Amino acid sequence: MVFELTDELVFPDPRLGEPDGLIAVGGDYSTERLLLAYSNGIFPWSAFRNNQKLWFCPLQRFVIFPEEIHISHSMRNLLRKNLYEVSINRDFEGVIRNCGELRYNQQGAWLGEEVVEAYTRLHHEGWAASFEVWEKGKLVGGLYGVTIGNTFIGESMFSLVPNASKIALIALAQFLADNGGRMIDCQLETPHLRSMGGRYITYDEYMKILNDEES
Repeated sequence: MVFELTDELVFPDPRLGEPDGLIAVGGDYSTERLLLAYSNGIFPWSAFRNNQKLWFCPLQRFVIFPEEIHISHSMRNLLRKNLYEVSINRDFEGVIRNCGELRYNQQGAWLGEEVVEAYTRLHHEGWAASFEVWEKGKLVGGLYGVTIGNTFIGESMFSLVPNASKIALIALAQFLADNGGRMIDCQLETPHLRSMGGRYITYDEYMKILNDEES
């Protein structure tokens, strides 16, 4: 069942959604609605159906635990060369706009100005963060997402040179491991993310970790 949202700040029980995780349409990208969504394992998808925003909550969650991040031998060799610099929150807008440009031509999914503005607000309010990868002072890769408690919910990443997004993800995992972070929510499985340690957990397990309960 897919619910149509109203102005009221409420989401349905994710267990009532469609098999692909779609649970609701409509609503807005206000800070309050986005934080309520993420706090319940729900995320917006930058696509529309009948001009309505889509909200998803898969009951099988693809995540990476920071301590399980897989760094291949070739990636370790690349990192040792120190060819790239990694920063945190130095250029959030640069990261999200690069992600948007690279996704613009993907059918049904792109980051419009409304999305950019919404997540930039979240960033200014301390909820969204970016990891940037630089080569000789040029932004060549990165990722951004939302932090809820001990969990980083990844929204998008980009690479202008080979492996830049992997470097950003490794930096994110190491930062979380060093600072009490417990989980990276990947939202969707990709071969790239699986190769770096991604695996599925149930929605109930996900919510226990998100709420900092013992699991």
